[in-house]
Amino acid sequence: MTEAQGGFRGWFAARKGVWSRLRFTSLRLRLVVVFGLVALTAAVSASGIAYWLNREAVLTRTQDAVLRDFEQEMQNRAGLLPQEPTQDELQHTAGQMANSSQRFSVLLVAQDAAGAPAYGSSGGLDGFTLADVPKSLRTAVNEKQEVNSSNKAEYHLYWQRIVEDDTPYLIAGTKVNGGGPTGYMLKSLEQEAKDLNSLAWSLGIATGLALIGSALLAQAAATTVLKPVQRLGVAARRLGEGKLDTRLRVSGTDELADLSRTFNNAAAALEKRVADMASRDESSRRFVADMSHELRTPLTAITAVTEVLEEELEAESGSMDPMIEPAVRLVVSETRRLNDLVENLMEVTRFDAGTARLVLDHVDIADQITACIDARAWLDAVDLDAERGIMVRLDPRRLDVILANLIGNALKHGGSPVRVAVRVTDDELVIAVRDHGPGIPEDVLPHVFDRFYKASASRPRSEGSGLGLSIALENAHIHGGEITAANSPEGGAIFTLRLPRDTSEPATNPDENPKHDPQKGDA
Repeated sequence: MTEAQGGFRGWFAARKGVWSRLRFTSLRLRLVVVFGLVALTAAVSASGIAYWLNREAVLTRTQDAVLRDFEQEMQNRAGLLPQEPTQDELQHTAGQMANSSQRFSVLLVAQDAAGAPAYGSSGGLDGFTLADVPKSLRTAVNEKQEVNSSNKAEYHLYWQRIVEDDTPYLIAGTKVNGGGPTGYMLKSLEQEAKDLNSLAWSLGIATGLALIGSALLAQAAATTVLKPVQRLGVAARRLGEGKLDTRLRVSGTDELADLSRTFNNAAAALEKRVADMASRDESSRRFVADMSHELRTPLTAITAVTEVLEEELEAESGSMDPMIEPAVRLVVSETRRLNDLVENLMEVTRFDAGTARLVLDHVDIADQITACIDARAWLDAVDLDAERGIMVRLDPRRLDVILANLIGNALKHGGSPVRVAVRVTDDELVIAVRDHGPGIPEDVLPHVFDRFYKASASRPRSEGSGLGLSIALENAHIHGGEITAANSPEGGAIFTLRLPRDTSEPATNPDENPKHDPQKGDA
Protein backbone atom coordinates (compact mmCIF):
# COMPACT_ATOMS: atom_id res chain seq x y z
CA MET A 1 0.00 0.00 0.00
CA THR A 2 1.38 3.43 -0.95
CA GLU A 3 1.45 6.40 1.41
CA ALA A 4 -1.18 8.19 -0.70
CA GLN A 5 -3.52 5.19 -0.53
CA GLY A 6 -3.05 4.97 3.22
CA GLY A 7 -3.81 8.67 3.60
CA PHE A 8 -6.95 8.38 1.49
CA ARG A 9 -8.21 5.41 3.46
CA GLY A 10 -7.54 7.22 6.72
CA TRP A 11 -9.44 10.27 5.49
CA PHE A 12 -12.33 8.10 4.30
CA ALA A 13 -12.47 6.27 7.64
CA ALA A 14 -12.48 9.58 9.52
CA ARG A 15 -15.29 10.93 7.33
CA LYS A 16 -17.24 7.73 7.80
CA GLY A 17 -16.81 8.01 11.57
CA VAL A 18 -18.07 11.60 11.52
CA TRP A 19 -21.13 10.70 9.49
CA SER A 20 -21.88 7.70 11.70
CA ARG A 21 -21.74 9.94 14.78
CA LEU A 22 -24.03 12.45 13.07
CA ARG A 23 -26.50 9.71 12.27
CA PHE A 24 -26.21 8.34 15.80
CA THR A 25 -26.96 11.77 17.31
CA SER A 26 -29.50 12.91 14.72
CA LEU A 27 -32.17 13.42 17.37
CA ARG A 28 -29.74 15.50 19.38
CA LEU A 29 -28.91 17.58 16.29
CA ARG A 30 -32.57 18.13 15.50
CA LEU A 31 -33.21 19.25 19.07
CA VAL A 32 -30.28 21.68 18.96
CA VAL A 33 -31.41 23.00 15.57
CA VAL A 34 -34.98 23.53 16.78
CA PHE A 35 -33.78 25.33 19.90
CA GLY A 36 -31.44 27.44 17.76
CA LEU A 37 -34.16 28.36 15.27
CA VAL A 38 -36.58 29.34 18.03
CA ALA A 39 -33.91 31.40 19.78
CA LEU A 40 -32.77 32.97 16.50
CA THR A 41 -36.33 33.90 15.55
CA ALA A 42 -37.01 35.41 18.96
CA ALA A 43 -33.69 37.24 19.10
CA VAL A 44 -33.96 38.61 15.56
CA SER A 45 -37.55 39.73 16.18
CA ALA A 46 -36.64 41.42 19.45
CA SER A 47 -33.53 43.00 17.98
CA GLY A 48 -35.41 44.20 14.91
CA ILE A 49 -38.15 45.79 16.99
CA ALA A 50 -35.61 47.36 19.35
CA TYR A 51 -33.56 48.72 16.44
CA TRP A 52 -36.60 50.17 14.71
CA LEU A 53 -37.90 51.83 17.87
CA ASN A 54 -34.48 53.27 18.76
CA ARG A 55 -33.89 54.41 15.20
CA GLU A 56 -37.16 56.30 15.09
CA ALA A 57 -36.53 57.76 18.52
CA VAL A 58 -32.99 58.96 17.65
CA LEU A 59 -33.93 60.38 14.25
CA THR A 60 -37.11 61.99 15.49
CA ARG A 61 -35.37 63.62 18.44
CA THR A 62 -32.55 65.00 16.27
CA GLN A 63 -34.90 66.01 13.51
CA ASP A 64 -37.29 67.87 15.85
CA ALA A 65 -34.43 69.73 17.50
CA VAL A 66 -32.89 70.77 14.17
CA LEU A 67 -36.20 71.83 12.61
CA ARG A 68 -37.21 73.76 15.68
CA ASP A 69 -33.87 75.61 15.76
CA PHE A 70 -34.03 76.31 12.01
CA GLU A 71 -37.57 77.66 12.26
CA GLN A 72 -36.57 79.98 15.09
CA GLU A 73 -33.53 81.20 13.14
CA MET A 74 -35.73 81.93 10.14
CA GLN A 75 -38.08 83.98 12.28
CA ASN A 76 -35.42 85.78 14.34
CA ARG A 77 -32.79 86.46 11.64
CA ALA A 78 -34.15 85.93 8.14
CA GLY A 79 -37.35 87.74 9.12
CA LEU A 80 -35.34 90.90 9.84
CA LEU A 81 -33.95 91.11 6.31
CA PRO A 82 -35.41 93.73 3.94
CA GLN A 83 -37.82 92.73 1.18
CA GLU A 84 -35.05 93.06 -1.45
CA PRO A 85 -31.80 92.07 0.32
CA THR A 86 -28.39 92.10 -1.27
CA GLN A 87 -26.24 89.03 -1.66
CA ASP A 88 -23.91 90.22 1.10
CA GLU A 89 -26.84 90.56 3.50
CA LEU A 90 -28.04 87.11 2.62
CA GLN A 91 -24.54 85.68 3.02
CA HIS A 92 -24.05 87.32 6.40
CA THR A 93 -27.44 86.20 7.74
CA ALA A 94 -26.92 82.61 6.47
CA GLY A 95 -23.60 82.49 8.33
CA GLN A 96 -25.25 83.73 11.55
CA MET A 97 -28.02 81.11 11.24
CA ALA A 98 -25.48 78.32 10.64
CA ASN A 99 -23.73 79.17 13.91
CA SER A 100 -26.70 77.95 15.94
CA SER A 101 -26.40 75.08 18.40
CA GLN A 102 -27.39 72.47 15.78
CA ARG A 103 -24.63 73.42 13.32
CA PHE A 104 -26.46 73.02 10.02
CA SER A 105 -25.79 74.55 6.60
CA VAL A 106 -28.11 77.38 5.46
CA LEU A 107 -29.08 78.67 2.03
CA LEU A 108 -31.13 81.88 1.67
CA VAL A 109 -32.81 82.76 -1.62
CA ALA A 110 -34.41 86.15 -2.47
CA GLN A 111 -34.68 88.84 -5.16
CA ASP A 112 -32.49 91.93 -5.07
CA ALA A 113 -33.56 95.48 -6.03
CA ALA A 114 -32.97 94.77 -9.71
CA GLY A 115 -35.31 91.74 -9.61
CA ALA A 116 -32.46 89.26 -10.06
CA PRO A 117 -32.21 86.19 -7.79
CA ALA A 118 -29.76 86.53 -4.93
CA TYR A 119 -28.28 83.69 -2.92
CA GLY A 120 -26.55 83.54 0.41
CA SER A 121 -24.93 80.28 1.66
CA SER A 122 -23.28 79.61 4.99
CA GLY A 123 -20.58 77.63 3.19
CA GLY A 124 -19.70 80.31 0.64
CA LEU A 125 -20.22 80.06 -3.09
CA ASP A 126 -19.10 76.41 -3.15
CA GLY A 127 -21.22 75.41 -0.15
CA PHE A 128 -24.88 74.49 0.09
CA THR A 129 -26.58 75.42 -3.21
CA LEU A 130 -30.11 75.33 -4.59
CA ALA A 131 -29.14 72.37 -6.78
CA ASP A 132 -28.76 70.28 -3.59
CA VAL A 133 -32.43 70.84 -2.73
CA PRO A 134 -34.84 68.28 -4.20
CA LYS A 135 -37.27 69.81 -6.69
CA SER A 136 -40.30 68.43 -4.84
CA LEU A 137 -39.19 70.17 -1.65
CA ARG A 138 -38.66 73.50 -3.47
CA THR A 139 -42.11 73.27 -4.97
CA ALA A 140 -43.72 72.59 -1.59
CA VAL A 141 -41.83 75.41 0.12
CA ASN A 142 -42.78 78.06 -2.47
CA GLU A 143 -46.41 77.03 -2.61
CA LYS A 144 -48.59 79.80 -1.13
CA GLN A 145 -51.56 78.59 0.89
CA GLU A 146 -54.80 80.32 1.74
CA VAL A 147 -55.03 81.79 5.22
CA ASN A 148 -58.17 80.82 7.15
CA SER A 149 -59.31 79.76 10.58
CA SER A 150 -57.50 76.44 10.32
CA ASN A 151 -54.41 77.80 8.54
CA LYS A 152 -52.72 80.75 10.18
CA ALA A 153 -49.75 81.09 7.76
CA GLU A 154 -49.20 81.35 4.04
CA TYR A 155 -45.99 79.31 4.04
CA HIS A 156 -45.00 76.23 6.09
CA LEU A 157 -41.86 74.31 6.97
CA TYR A 158 -41.22 71.19 4.88
CA TRP A 159 -38.47 68.58 5.26
CA GLN A 160 -37.27 65.24 3.97
CA ARG A 161 -34.34 62.83 4.42
CA ILE A 162 -31.90 62.14 1.60
CA VAL A 163 -28.74 60.05 1.19
CA GLU A 164 -25.70 61.29 -0.73
CA ASP A 165 -22.44 59.33 -0.95
CA ASP A 166 -23.76 56.85 1.66
CA THR A 167 -24.26 59.72 4.13
CA PRO A 168 -27.79 60.50 5.37
CA TYR A 169 -28.95 64.15 5.48
CA LEU A 170 -31.97 66.07 6.77
CA ILE A 171 -33.00 68.87 4.41
CA ALA A 172 -35.74 71.38 5.17
CA GLY A 173 -37.05 74.61 3.78
CA THR A 174 -39.53 77.41 4.48
CA LYS A 175 -40.35 80.98 3.47
CA VAL A 176 -40.74 83.99 5.72
CA ASN A 177 -44.40 84.79 6.08
CA GLY A 178 -45.40 88.33 5.12
CA GLY A 179 -42.65 88.61 2.58
CA GLY A 180 -39.02 87.73 2.85
CA PRO A 181 -36.37 85.29 1.66
CA THR A 182 -36.74 81.55 1.31
CA GLY A 183 -34.46 79.52 3.53
CA TYR A 184 -33.15 76.01 3.19
CA MET A 185 -31.28 73.94 5.77
CA LEU A 186 -29.02 70.90 5.32
CA LYS A 187 -28.07 68.83 8.37
CA SER A 188 -25.79 65.76 8.27
CA LEU A 189 -27.10 62.72 10.18
CA GLU A 190 -23.80 60.85 9.96
CA GLN A 191 -23.27 60.78 13.72
CA GLU A 192 -26.76 59.46 14.29
CA ALA A 193 -26.16 56.81 11.60
CA LYS A 194 -22.96 55.75 13.38
CA ASP A 195 -24.84 55.50 16.66
CA LEU A 196 -27.50 53.39 14.98
CA ASN A 197 -24.83 51.16 13.39
CA SER A 198 -23.27 50.67 16.81
CA LEU A 199 -26.70 49.76 18.14
CA ALA A 200 -27.19 47.30 15.27
CA TRP A 201 -23.83 45.67 15.99
CA SER A 202 -24.71 45.42 19.67
CA LEU A 203 -28.05 43.83 18.87
CA GLY A 204 -26.35 41.44 16.42
CA ILE A 205 -23.83 40.39 19.04
CA ALA A 206 -26.66 39.91 21.53
CA THR A 207 -28.49 37.77 18.95
CA GLY A 208 -25.38 35.66 18.40
CA LEU A 209 -24.89 35.21 22.14
CA ALA A 210 -28.55 34.24 22.47
CA LEU A 211 -28.11 31.69 19.69
CA ILE A 212 -25.01 30.22 21.34
CA GLY A 213 -26.78 30.16 24.69
CA SER A 214 -29.78 28.39 23.16
CA ALA A 215 -27.47 25.81 21.55
CA LEU A 216 -25.80 25.16 24.89
CA LEU A 217 -29.18 24.96 26.57
CA ALA A 218 -30.39 22.58 23.87
CA GLN A 219 -27.27 20.45 24.32
CA ALA A 220 -27.88 20.29 28.06
CA ALA A 221 -31.53 19.46 27.53
CA ALA A 222 -30.65 16.85 24.90
CA THR A 223 -28.14 15.26 27.26
CA THR A 224 -30.73 15.14 30.01
CA VAL A 225 -33.50 13.83 27.79
CA LEU A 226 -31.56 11.60 25.41
CA LYS A 227 -29.17 9.99 27.88
CA PRO A 228 -31.87 7.53 29.05
CA VAL A 229 -32.73 6.90 25.41
CA GLN A 230 -29.06 6.15 24.65
CA ARG A 231 -28.90 3.80 27.62
CA LEU A 232 -32.04 2.14 26.30
CA GLY A 233 -30.42 1.73 22.86
CA VAL A 234 -27.28 0.20 24.39
CA ALA A 235 -29.39 -2.16 26.48
CA ALA A 236 -31.45 -3.15 23.42
CA ARG A 237 -28.26 -3.95 21.48
CA ARG A 238 -26.94 -6.03 24.38
CA LEU A 239 -30.27 -7.83 24.51
CA GLY A 240 -30.07 -8.46 20.78
CA GLU A 241 -26.58 -9.92 21.26
CA GLY A 242 -28.05 -12.54 23.57
CA LYS A 243 -27.26 -10.94 26.94
CA LEU A 244 -30.73 -11.54 28.30
CA ASP A 245 -29.84 -10.46 31.84
CA THR A 246 -29.51 -6.83 30.66
CA ARG A 247 -31.59 -4.42 32.75
CA LEU A 248 -31.94 -0.64 33.00
CA ARG A 249 -31.63 1.39 36.17
CA VAL A 250 -34.98 3.09 36.75
CA SER A 251 -35.23 6.45 38.50
CA GLY A 252 -38.05 8.96 38.52
CA THR A 253 -41.68 8.77 37.51
CA ASP A 254 -41.65 10.39 34.07
CA GLU A 255 -42.34 8.81 30.69
CA LEU A 256 -38.72 7.71 30.22
CA ALA A 257 -38.82 5.92 33.57
CA ASP A 258 -42.00 4.15 32.45
CA LEU A 259 -40.25 3.18 29.22
CA SER A 260 -37.31 1.76 31.19
CA ARG A 261 -39.67 -0.26 33.40
CA THR A 262 -41.43 -1.59 30.31
CA PHE A 263 -38.07 -2.59 28.80
CA ASN A 264 -37.03 -4.37 32.01
CA ASN A 265 -40.35 -6.23 32.13
CA ALA A 266 -40.03 -7.23 28.47
CA ALA A 267 -36.41 -8.34 28.97
CA ALA A 268 -37.38 -10.41 32.02
CA ALA A 269 -40.25 -12.03 30.13
CA LEU A 270 -37.97 -12.73 27.16
CA GLU A 271 -35.28 -14.20 29.41
CA LYS A 272 -37.83 -16.49 31.05
CA ARG A 273 -39.29 -17.50 27.69
CA VAL A 274 -35.85 -18.24 26.21
CA ALA A 275 -34.87 -20.16 29.33
CA ASP A 276 -38.05 -22.24 29.08
CA MET A 277 -37.45 -22.88 25.39
CA ALA A 278 -33.81 -23.77 26.01
CA SER A 279 -34.86 -26.14 28.76
CA ARG A 280 -37.42 -27.81 26.52
CA ASP A 281 -34.94 -27.93 23.66
CA GLU A 282 -32.32 -29.45 25.93
CA SER A 283 -34.85 -31.99 27.17
CA SER A 284 -35.80 -32.80 23.59
CA ARG A 285 -32.15 -33.26 22.55
CA ARG A 286 -31.45 -35.34 25.62
CA PHE A 287 -34.52 -37.47 24.85
CA VAL A 288 -33.37 -38.05 21.25
CA ALA A 289 -29.83 -38.83 22.42
CA ASP A 290 -31.05 -41.21 25.14
CA MET A 291 -33.49 -42.84 22.78
CA SER A 292 -30.77 -43.30 20.16
CA HIS A 293 -28.38 -44.82 22.69
CA GLU A 294 -31.11 -47.09 24.03
CA LEU A 295 -31.96 -48.25 20.53
CA ARG A 296 -28.38 -49.13 19.73
CA THR A 297 -28.32 -52.13 22.08
CA PRO A 298 -31.32 -53.96 20.60
CA LEU A 299 -30.30 -52.79 17.14
CA THR A 300 -26.93 -54.45 17.57
CA ALA A 301 -28.63 -57.78 18.28
CA ILE A 302 -31.17 -57.28 15.49
CA THR A 303 -28.39 -56.37 13.06
CA ALA A 304 -26.52 -59.54 13.91
CA VAL A 305 -29.66 -61.60 13.28
CA THR A 306 -30.35 -59.83 9.99
CA GLU A 307 -26.79 -60.52 8.86
CA VAL A 308 -27.39 -64.21 9.45
CA LEU A 309 -30.69 -64.01 7.59
CA GLU A 310 -28.99 -62.17 4.74
CA GLU A 311 -26.37 -64.92 4.51
CA GLU A 312 -29.16 -67.46 4.29
CA LEU A 313 -30.74 -65.45 1.48
CA GLU A 314 -27.48 -65.38 -0.44
CA ALA A 315 -26.72 -69.07 0.14
CA GLU A 316 -27.10 -71.31 -2.88
CA SER A 317 -28.59 -74.19 -0.87
CA GLY A 318 -32.06 -72.67 -1.08
CA SER A 319 -32.77 -73.42 2.57
CA MET A 320 -34.96 -70.31 2.91
CA ASP A 321 -38.69 -70.93 2.52
CA PRO A 322 -39.87 -69.06 -0.60
CA MET A 323 -43.01 -67.97 1.27
CA ILE A 324 -41.10 -66.02 3.90
CA GLU A 325 -38.22 -64.84 1.70
CA PRO A 326 -39.94 -61.46 0.86
CA ALA A 327 -40.59 -60.84 4.55
CA VAL A 328 -36.98 -61.62 5.44
CA ARG A 329 -35.72 -59.25 2.75
CA LEU A 330 -38.04 -56.52 4.09
CA VAL A 331 -36.76 -57.08 7.64
CA VAL A 332 -33.14 -56.85 6.45
CA SER A 333 -33.71 -53.60 4.50
CA GLU A 334 -35.79 -51.98 7.25
CA THR A 335 -33.21 -52.96 9.88
CA ARG A 336 -30.50 -51.24 7.86
CA ARG A 337 -32.72 -48.20 7.43
CA LEU A 338 -33.45 -48.09 11.15
CA ASN A 339 -29.76 -48.44 11.97
CA ASP A 340 -28.92 -45.53 9.61
CA LEU A 341 -31.69 -43.43 11.16
CA VAL A 342 -30.37 -44.00 14.69
CA GLU A 343 -26.82 -43.11 13.63
CA ASN A 344 -28.09 -39.96 11.88
CA LEU A 345 -30.14 -38.95 14.91
CA MET A 346 -27.10 -39.30 17.14
CA GLU A 347 -25.04 -37.17 14.73
CA VAL A 348 -27.76 -34.50 14.63
CA THR A 349 -27.89 -34.54 18.44
CA ARG A 350 -24.15 -33.87 18.60
CA PHE A 351 -24.49 -30.92 16.22
CA ASP A 352 -27.38 -29.46 18.22
CA ALA A 353 -25.53 -29.89 21.50
CA GLY A 354 -22.37 -28.30 20.06
CA THR A 355 -20.22 -31.33 20.87
CA ALA A 356 -19.27 -32.17 17.28
CA ARG A 357 -15.52 -31.75 16.73
CA LEU A 358 -13.17 -31.76 13.80
CA VAL A 359 -10.18 -34.06 13.42
CA LEU A 360 -8.11 -32.21 10.85
CA ASP A 361 -5.61 -33.72 8.48
CA HIS A 362 -3.94 -32.81 5.19
CA VAL A 363 -5.56 -34.89 2.46
CA ASP A 364 -5.41 -35.14 -1.31
CA ILE A 365 -8.91 -34.20 -2.48
CA ALA A 366 -8.82 -36.44 -5.55
CA ASP A 367 -7.75 -39.47 -3.47
CA GLN A 368 -10.40 -38.69 -0.83
CA ILE A 369 -13.22 -38.51 -3.38
CA THR A 370 -12.01 -41.64 -5.15
CA ALA A 371 -11.94 -43.53 -1.84
CA CYS A 372 -15.50 -42.40 -1.05
CA ILE A 373 -16.80 -43.55 -4.45
CA ASP A 374 -14.87 -46.81 -4.40
CA ALA A 375 -16.06 -47.74 -0.90
CA ARG A 376 -19.67 -47.58 -2.10
CA ALA A 377 -19.09 -49.23 -5.50
CA TRP A 378 -20.06 -46.11 -7.47
CA LEU A 379 -17.05 -46.02 -9.77
CA ASP A 380 -19.07 -46.95 -12.87
CA ALA A 381 -21.77 -44.34 -12.20
CA VAL A 382 -19.62 -41.33 -11.25
CA ASP A 383 -17.29 -39.21 -13.39
CA LEU A 384 -14.56 -37.47 -11.42
CA ASP A 385 -12.91 -34.30 -12.68
CA ALA A 386 -10.18 -33.54 -10.13
CA GLU A 387 -6.45 -33.01 -10.36
CA ARG A 388 -4.26 -34.99 -8.02
CA GLY A 389 -2.00 -33.17 -5.64
CA ILE A 390 -4.58 -30.66 -4.37
CA MET A 391 -3.89 -30.75 -0.64
CA VAL A 392 -6.39 -29.32 1.83
CA ARG A 393 -6.48 -29.46 5.60
CA LEU A 394 -9.89 -30.77 6.74
CA ASP A 395 -11.66 -33.63 8.52
CA PRO A 396 -11.55 -36.63 6.14
CA ARG A 397 -14.39 -38.51 7.84
CA ARG A 398 -16.77 -35.55 7.73
CA LEU A 399 -15.83 -34.82 4.10
CA ASP A 400 -16.64 -38.48 3.34
CA VAL A 401 -20.07 -38.00 4.96
CA ILE A 402 -20.71 -34.89 2.86
CA LEU A 403 -19.64 -36.53 -0.41
CA ALA A 404 -21.53 -39.76 0.31
CA ASN A 405 -24.75 -37.83 0.92
CA LEU A 406 -24.38 -35.54 -2.10
CA ILE A 407 -23.33 -38.27 -4.55
CA GLY A 408 -25.78 -40.80 -3.15
CA ASN A 409 -28.61 -38.27 -3.37
CA ALA A 410 -27.67 -37.50 -6.98
CA LEU A 411 -27.63 -41.21 -7.93
CA LYS A 412 -30.90 -41.92 -6.14
CA HIS A 413 -33.00 -38.94 -7.28
CA GLY A 414 -31.12 -37.73 -10.36
CA GLY A 415 -29.71 -39.60 -13.27
CA SER A 416 -26.42 -41.15 -14.28
CA PRO A 417 -23.78 -40.26 -14.93
CA VAL A 418 -23.12 -38.13 -11.88
CA ARG A 419 -20.24 -35.73 -12.41
CA VAL A 420 -18.03 -34.53 -9.55
CA ALA A 421 -15.85 -31.53 -10.45
CA VAL A 422 -13.20 -29.98 -8.22
CA ARG A 423 -11.66 -26.54 -8.58
CA VAL A 424 -9.64 -24.40 -6.20
CA THR A 425 -8.96 -20.70 -5.73
CA ASP A 426 -6.48 -18.93 -3.50
CA ASP A 427 -8.66 -19.37 -0.42
CA GLU A 428 -11.47 -21.73 -1.38
CA LEU A 429 -12.11 -25.35 -2.38
CA VAL A 430 -15.18 -25.91 -4.57
CA ILE A 431 -16.67 -29.36 -5.23
CA ALA A 432 -19.67 -29.50 -7.56
CA VAL A 433 -21.85 -32.64 -7.77
CA ARG A 434 -24.14 -32.64 -10.80
CA ASP A 435 -26.60 -35.25 -11.99
CA HIS A 436 -28.51 -35.62 -15.27
CA GLY A 437 -32.00 -36.05 -13.83
CA PRO A 438 -35.09 -33.83 -14.08
CA GLY A 439 -33.73 -31.32 -11.56
CA ILE A 440 -35.26 -30.04 -8.35
CA PRO A 441 -38.71 -28.37 -8.41
CA GLU A 442 -38.54 -24.67 -7.63
CA ASP A 443 -40.83 -25.03 -4.59
CA VAL A 444 -38.55 -27.76 -3.19
CA LEU A 445 -35.21 -25.91 -3.59
CA PRO A 446 -35.57 -23.78 -0.42
CA HIS A 447 -36.23 -26.91 1.68
CA VAL A 448 -33.76 -29.50 0.40
CA PHE A 449 -31.55 -29.10 3.48
CA ASP A 450 -34.45 -29.18 5.98
CA ARG A 451 -34.56 -32.11 8.38
CA PHE A 452 -37.01 -34.90 7.51
CA TYR A 453 -38.20 -32.97 4.45
CA LYS A 454 -39.76 -35.12 1.74
CA ALA A 455 -40.36 -33.62 -1.68
CA SER A 456 -43.61 -35.57 -2.10
CA ALA A 457 -46.08 -35.57 0.77
CA SER A 458 -47.91 -38.50 -0.84
CA ARG A 459 -44.76 -40.67 -0.48
CA PRO A 460 -43.58 -40.13 3.08
CA ARG A 461 -41.97 -43.56 3.15
CA SER A 462 -38.65 -43.85 1.34
CA GLU A 463 -35.28 -45.48 1.77
CA GLY A 464 -33.73 -42.29 3.17
CA SER A 465 -34.30 -40.76 6.59
CA GLY A 466 -34.57 -37.16 5.38
CA LEU A 467 -31.49 -36.21 7.40
CA GLY A 468 -28.66 -36.84 4.92
CA LEU A 469 -28.49 -33.41 3.29
CA SER A 470 -29.05 -31.69 6.63
CA ILE A 471 -26.10 -33.58 8.15
CA ALA A 472 -23.98 -32.79 5.07
CA LEU A 473 -24.76 -29.07 5.52
CA GLU A 474 -23.87 -29.19 9.21
CA ASN A 475 -20.56 -30.86 8.40
CA ALA A 476 -19.85 -28.10 5.86
CA HIS A 477 -20.71 -25.42 8.43
CA ILE A 478 -18.39 -26.92 11.05
CA HIS A 479 -15.58 -26.54 8.49
CA GLY A 480 -16.58 -22.90 7.95
CA GLY A 481 -18.02 -23.75 4.52
CA GLU A 482 -21.39 -23.86 2.77
CA ILE A 483 -23.47 -26.09 0.46
CA THR A 484 -25.88 -24.65 -2.12
CA ALA A 485 -28.41 -26.41 -4.34
CA ALA A 486 -29.54 -25.27 -7.78
CA ASN A 487 -30.66 -26.52 -11.17
CA SER A 488 -28.05 -26.59 -13.91
CA PRO A 489 -28.90 -24.71 -17.15
CA GLU A 490 -27.91 -27.88 -19.05
CA GLY A 491 -30.37 -29.94 -17.01
CA GLY A 492 -30.20 -31.82 -13.74
CA ALA A 493 -29.49 -30.66 -10.22
CA ILE A 494 -26.13 -29.36 -9.02
CA PHE A 495 -24.96 -29.24 -5.40
CA THR A 496 -21.94 -27.04 -4.73
CA LEU A 497 -19.74 -27.51 -1.66
CA ARG A 498 -17.45 -24.60 -0.75
CA LEU A 499 -14.79 -25.05 1.90
CA PRO A 500 -11.93 -22.77 2.97
CA ARG A 501 -8.49 -23.97 1.86
CA ASP A 502 -7.18 -23.81 5.45
CA THR A 503 -9.50 -24.90 8.27
CA SER A 504 -6.99 -24.75 11.09
CA GLU A 505 -9.41 -22.48 13.00
CA PRO A 506 -12.98 -23.59 12.25
CA ALA A 507 -15.43 -20.76 12.75
CA THR A 508 -17.89 -22.78 14.81
CA ASN A 509 -15.41 -24.65 16.99
CA PRO A 510 -12.83 -22.35 18.59
CA ASP A 511 -12.14 -24.93 21.33
CA GLU A 512 -11.18 -27.66 18.81
CA ASN A 513 -8.86 -30.40 20.06
CA PRO A 514 -7.52 -32.13 16.94
CA LYS A 515 -5.83 -34.86 18.95
CA HIS A 516 -9.06 -36.17 20.40
CA ASP A 517 -12.37 -36.93 18.70
CA PRO A 518 -14.70 -38.86 21.00
CA GLN A 519 -17.30 -39.21 18.23
CA LYS A 520 -15.00 -40.50 15.48
CA GLY A 521 -16.55 -43.34 13.54
CA ASP A 522 -20.12 -42.75 14.80
CA ALA A 523 -21.57 -41.36 11.60
